[in-house]
Amino acid sequence: MRPSSNSSSSEAGADMLSRIAESLYWIGRYVERAEDTARILDVHLQRILADPWTNEETAVRSLFGVMGLPVEAGQVTSAQVVDLLGLDSRNPSSVVGALAAARENARGCREIVSSEMWECLNATYHGLPSARRTVEQQGVHAFFRWVRDRCAVMAGLTDATMSRDEGWVFLVLGRNIERVDMTARLLRTHERAGGSIPSWLTLLRSSGAWETFLRTYRGSLDDRHAAEFLLLDRLFPRSVFAALSAAEGCLADLEPDPGRAGVATDAQRIVGRARTGLEFRGADELINDLGPVLASLEHTCSQVNDAVSRRYFRHTSAVTWSSGAVA
Repeated sequence: MRPSSNSSSSEAGADMLSRIAESLYWIGRYVERAEDTARILDVHLQRILADPWTNEETAVRSLFGVMGLPVEAGQVTSAQVVDLLGLDSRNPSSVVGALAAARENARGCREIVSSEMWECLNATYHGLPSARRTVEQQGVHAFFRWVRDRCAVMAGLTDATMSRDEGWVFLVLGRNIERVDMTARLLRTHERAGGSIPSWLTLLRSSGAWETFLRTYRGSLDDRHAAEFLLLDRLFPRSVFAALSAAEGCLADLEPDPGRAGVATDAQRIVGRARTGLEFRGADELINDLGPVLASLEHTCSQVNDAVSRRYFRHTSAVTWSSGAVA
């Protein structure tokens, strides 16, 4: 039976809202991905420079593995890491590629994002062509610092200028799912490095957690405390537990009536299981099982992304790629 014009109009409106929700979700993911990839690369390059005994090729191959990228045969160098994961505009897992994808998604939902958010993303996008010159003239750390600053401005404008409606919930959901994935990848750079105290120090600094960690543990730096802080801390927003809890809250806001039993969606079930798996695991146990725990968290993020897409998104018009995959 041919649908009525009112039915067609209603479906078109639902499709438009789905498209906008998907674009906002991926804006949150891509801005977070750009910032965290810059942090991970900074950690990697600082470790190579600070430790003369580090084998550069081994460290680079390890980083490619952590980021889920294929490693070609032959010698690989830090310069290749910067080119592929920092400056390659065709790679959505790179810093430049993620920022470009975030801007493209924002362009598709201009009616929802604030003018300040759009101007921030647009100005950042138009500043990208000078990224390679910045790297050549001032070094990679200056470029990574600029990226972190621009992403922080975007996050602040998002929180300050968007209404706390469903659009905001989708953006924050995307941000926190990506944060869990990328923090797990950041921690895997330590796990694969063999677990030295200087490596934990670098991780804490790269996460913006150093000062907060010192206040929390009164300067006691060891594997147990650092892992506990970055994985389990309830108050530090970049910890894995805090990001999982925030994502779980977003999913609950999207499904205000879960019914009488269990939870309403697969995404809520997956996130809740991951959160409780961390919450009721001791810090010493986490240290002993760090590799499998981090791999499980990355798998969880992939599962949640698929579940959210099936539940809420009807279109594939948003610029979307999974983390750690080269388009």
